[in-house]
Amino acid sequence: MSDPMTVLVTGASGFVGAEVTARLTAAGHTVLTLLHRNGDLVRNNGRKLTPGPGALTRITGDITRPGLGLSEDDRRLVRTADRIVHCAAVTDFGLPAERYESINVAGTRHVLSLALLDRTPLVHVSTAYVCGERDGTAREDELDVGQRPGNGYEKSKLAAETLVRKAAADGLPVTVVRPSIVTGAHRTGRVRDHKTIYPVLRVLTRGLVRTVPGRYDAVLDLVPVDRVADLVTAAAGRFEDAEGHTLHAVGHELTLRDVSDVLAEYPSFQVPRFVPPSAFRATALPDRERPYYDRVISLYDTYFRRRVHFDATRAAAFGHPPAPTGARPYLRRLLDHCLTTGYLGPDPRQDPAAARPDGSTHR
Repeated sequence: MSDPMTVLVTGASGFVGAEVTARLTAAGHTVLTLLHRNGDLVRNNGRKLTPGPGALTRITGDITRPGLGLSEDDRRLVRTADRIVHCAAVTDFGLPAERYESINVAGTRHVLSLALLDRTPLVHVSTAYVCGERDGTAREDELDVGQRPGNGYEKSKLAAETLVRKAAADGLPVTVVRPSIVTGAHRTGRVRDHKTIYPVLRVLTRGLVRTVPGRYDAVLDLVPVDRVADLVTAAAGRFEDAEGHTLHAVGHELTLRDVSDVLAEYPSFQVPRFVPPSAFRATALPDRERPYYDRVISLYDTYFRRRVHFDATRAAAFGHPPAPTGARPYLRRLLDHCLTTGYLGPDPRQDPAAARPDGSTHR
């Protein structure tokens, strides 16, 4: 890691932001955490973040406001930062366009305005899914190639990253890190926030929607939160090596066939049937399934038809090698943790009554 420095982290209370903050303070850096509200910073393991040996200073602000809504004293303080790590974003799907615009787009614009005052190096956390609805290989050096965003979130992140590239062209030192679908810790599967793919897994494994539009060869890229935080932290600490690059923080590629096969190993899970999107009609779903499709599955179903691979050549050259092999074992760790916490219902390993009527057991 580099010599001790001061780093402003936006979204420091978020899933990725808290892990980045923990790593920066553990490396001896001073972190200025921009928070919308005061409160404890909680790590992915559920524990309160305790800084050390570096320092942590909380700053109350609002990225949706010009100047980040900072007081004069806080504005002077944040301008002492040697780096800015912009993690703040709304990642939920299905929100009004105005919310994505105010937080993801205008928020990035306001952070860029601050960074440009002193040309403070910026690490911007985007998403690999700025690639939109496409098949084939999405490269790190691509941005707008005429793709169609899969939802409002992707559209806003594409717009935000476009602003970042423009600022870089105007002389701002910039690095972009693009995570794929951020999920639980690599070794344990533990997750603090059941977002991204988790609500989908809950609906599907409970049989709340049994028929889903999708291709069995579609690919989901699941990246452990610790791998994302490691890469973002390294980009901040070794900025001279990362500057000007876009780095894909990607993990385990799973086809829908992989997902289906792994779900079938669990006696308490229902396994959805994926049908070609051209043959799917939401109106044909049973009345009891339609609300769950509309509220959850429909927000994510574009991911069930994309056959995209994320090139991570630059990330690997930077020192972030591909995730260890074993996509199916990683998915099992995620599912096992969700069963242990009760998120996906009773754990048949602890509650035999949750097993299938035929008496089959887990794996």
